[in-house]
Amino acid sequence: MRLAVIAAAVSAVVALTTSVHAQLLPPPVPAENPITEPKRILGKMLFWDEQLSSNDTISCGGCHQPASGGADVRISIHPGPDHVVPSADDIAGSQGVARINVFGIPVSDPVFGLNPQVTSRAAPTVIGAAYATDNFLDGHARTTFTNPETGTVSIVSGGGLESQAVNPFLSPVEMAHEGRTWNDVRLKLQTILPLRDATDLPPDLDAVVASHVTYPQLFAAAYGSTSITAERIAFALATYERTLVPDQTPWDRTMRGEANGMTPIQKFGWDIFRVTPCQTCHAPPRFSDQTFRNIGIRPISDDIGRQAVTGSSADAGRFKVPTLRNVGLKPTHMHNGRITTIRDAMLWYRIVNTDRFPQNLDPLLPITIQTNAEDAVVDFLTNGLTDPRVAAETFPFDRPAIHRGKLPSLTMGSDKRTLSWPALMGIQRYSLYRGALADLRVLGPDGLPSMGYGACISTTDPNTADTTFVDLDVPDPGEGFFYLKGVIDGHGVERGLGATSGGRAHFVIASCPPPS
Repeated sequence: MRLAVIAAAVSAVVALTTSVHAQLLPPPVPAENPITEPKRILGKMLFWDEQLSSNDTISCGGCHQPASGGADVRISIHPGPDHVVPSADDIAGSQGVARINVFGIPVSDPVFGLNPQVTSRAAPTVIGAAYATDNFLDGHARTTFTNPETGTVSIVSGGGLESQAVNPFLSPVEMAHEGRTWNDVRLKLQTILPLRDATDLPPDLDAVVASHVTYPQLFAAAYGSTSITAERIAFALATYERTLVPDQTPWDRTMRGEANGMTPIQKFGWDIFRVTPCQTCHAPPRFSDQTFRNIGIRPISDDIGRQAVTGSSADAGRFKVPTLRNVGLKPTHMHNGRITTIRDAMLWYRIVNTDRFPQNLDPLLPITIQTNAEDAVVDFLTNGLTDPRVAAETFPFDRPAIHRGKLPSLTMGSDKRTLSWPALMGIQRYSLYRGALADLRVLGPDGLPSMGYGACISTTDPNTADTTFVDLDVPDPGEGFFYLKGVIDGHGVERGLGATSGGRAHFVIASCPPPS
């Protein structure tokens, strides 16, 4: 019955969708950081490289995956102020790194123990962040970008992306060990193999990796010299993010005059949406006016939001209005990630909502959409605003496969002899190394095992479907073996041997030779 009512309404309002509407333009670009292709490539490399974290387990892209609308597909729980799970103040945040001290040694965190820490807010989408003046949910990444190493202003206005980009690398929750400095980041980038632990690289990144370039060479291509600085890292990441423009949604196609852009039901949902107060905050074509609002999701005492940035009590509990583009791909909604469906997110604004906290509530609330239009609005938001390239992770929203520092994971069978690992695409063969546990305690001047991490015991080619190895050797009584697993990629480069907890790459005594 409801569908019949909607269908009848479509014929009455569909003509409204033919009005001329502004289309999504390319994002603004600060004059101090013009877009260039070498800089975009470098930024994309940095964005997806897990080695930029202290322990090689998380990249920028780990929390911002296109298929989840540019947000985090993983549901990780932060216990909130009461430190109890489950409870009403829990937050669906993003998983970062386990707590690591200044020496690169894992230490127990009061909340998370030895497990990875979780951010206290949900990760906002990176797709569309280029249109914001200030970034982060509270806007503390300001439009004026100040070089974190020199303290000088690098971008006077329009540098919100650059201001955001420099934060996670030194955050002891998101990507860093305690006390990490930009010099630590610089030294690591000078020595690591770009995207060492990633597989199934997109064509543009694969072409770069195939040439065996180093990060200093990539910085030289982008900036004219091999110098690696925080400013250059921020400029490259921001450049890459400014190319992520999701302007091929059904709504965009309809606004361009394509007859079959949106379905009739989606058009009806759009026509309802745009005559409600919803479009005040979620103004097209960006579907966010980038303001900060309090919609009563959490008590202000739990998180004061924008007030921490401005110091104004009027901003208490306010958070940035997110874009609705690709919202249908996001697994969670709101800054605490506690709403998991678009319908529930829409119903949050209804008149009767006993879960809503009234302190400093935005005057636009409540907002109610008539019952017979709910399905159409949900369809419009879920499908009408989804760019198919984002959903399918095709260029420019393509990405490599990342493995949280484990490429691929290696397991020992119950017989204590059979080693196995998952199959991977786009590689030539696997390599397996073994060493004596006693060798791990023999340290060289760099603090690493003086002889390396084992010698080759198996290499397979061309049968990459063979993902097991039976080790018939048995260690002497009181001794033991350790194993490392690697892969040879399509260009003959070995990847996946991992790194120490301090982020230093493993090296082996005797590499696996190519098969004859």
